[in-house]
Amino acid sequence: MPSILVVEDDDDIRSALSALLEDAGHVVACAADGLQALDVLEALPGPDLILLDLMMPRMNGTEFRAAQLADARIAAIPVVILSAGSRSLDTAAALGAAAHFAKPFDIRALLRAVVRLAGPARPAGCAARRHPTVSA
Repeated sequence: MPSILVVEDDDDIRSALSALLEDAGHVVACAADGLQALDVLEALPGPDLILLDLMMPRMNGTEFRAAQLADARIAAIPVVILSAGSRSLDTAAALGAAAHFAKPFDIRALLRAVVRLAGPARPAGCAARRHPTVSA
């Protein structure tokens, strides 16, 4: 059962992504910025995929990705960039992201990318298991 870490500073987007992924059968953990994401990764087994916003307070997505790549324990976890920035596609490529989605993004396309990168969710009808959410 694939687990996803959602790193997004916007509460509404973070909650919506979490609910969407849980409804699709994924295990979800959340963080409001890169520093909290590193805390989550320290406390929990590594997720199968990280959905990462670029523009966040305290530690942005670029800084988080640098810290992730410097840590052999979590460096191989694929990252999908979710950002509204005008140069986010270039940034995603420079960061070695597995995929990039410009906000607002197509939910079905994002879910297909999640399955492609993290694996299929468990069968429908199973209760979702949720990791603790770290919030601001």
